Amino acid sequence: MSGQPAPSGDAALPRLLVESGEPSADPFDVFEVVGVSGSVLQVRSAYLFEVGEQLRVQIEHEGSVSDAVARVRAHLGPDGARLTELEISERSEPRARMASASGRT
Repeated sequence: MSGQPAPSGDAALPRLLVESGEPSADPFDVFEVVGVSGSVLQVRSAYLFEVGEQLRVQIEHEGSVSDAVARVRAHLGPDGARLTELEISERSEPRARMASASGRT
């Protein structure tokens, strides 16, 4: 059974970026985080990743960033409102977020 996201209320949801694999390239912003329950994030994306696929990601939250692995657990809901569940593991210690060469913070 899939975990249900905790009501976010006024709490800011993290931003999740997929690393490109190139050290000098900016990560890709392909997910909209809509819910968090422990180490599971529910996201929307125009891309449909395979269940079991693992992605290297950066998690930006409250002025800090950490690196992690996100494993696709499931796709939920109908085609027009599909959500993807990602399980976060191997998360690094948070560090201060710095601006990239493109000016993104």
